[in-house]
Amino acid sequence: MNIFRLAGDVSHLVAILILLMKIWSSRSCAGISGKSQVLFALVFTTRYLDLFTVYISAYNSVMKVVFLALSYATVYLIYMRFKNTYNSENDTFRVEFLLIPVIGLSFLENYAFTPLEILWTFSIFLESVAIMPQLFMITKTGEAESITTHYLFFLGLYRALYIANWVWRYHTEGFFDQIAIVSGVVQTIFYCDFFYLYVTRVLRGKGKMSLPMPV
Repeated sequence: MNIFRLAGDVSHLVAILILLMKIWSSRSCAGISGKSQVLFALVFTTRYLDLFTVYISAYNSVMKVVFLALSYATVYLIYMRFKNTYNSENDTFRVEFLLIPVIGLSFLENYAFTPLEILWTFSIFLESVAIMPQLFMITKTGEAESITTHYLFFLGLYRALYIANWVWRYHTEGFFDQIAIVSGVVQTIFYCDFFYLYVTRVLRGKGKMSLPMPV
């Protein structure tokens, strides 16, 4: 494992922990898209179905369990424990516009036409767009708390580091995963504008990041 892969995994874990700590400490999930969190739970579920059938390493197995547990814990807090604080009226992104194309692509573009491989491909494609309900929610409300933007920053950093990981692996191992790389690049592009706003507004000390209101 190279440093970019490890740093990417750590950034991913930090992002999820930031979100969980925000919800738990404030006893509120205001400003958080439950739809995005359900999509991420679906990503981990379909990607890690091989947890009990394929052993790669102790690190790999532990991280799979951790991400599954944390993703479902987040969904539980939003829709059960603190559901009264969930801002559903602003979480209105039509997820079927993501799921239908992703399902179709998973059947058309995969490395093997088997259930596990199709579901793995589905998880890769879905992860690249799963954050869109959250970004849509921020755009709709016009602002985001700094703790939420920290979560998004580390999530975007995780994808950027994974691109570096793939570049490193290509030059050192000749490894090239077209599906994962293209999806990762697409996902990182979604964060580009956010990264600019994060650096220019949040890191300058503002409590919230204000965005242009939709027309």
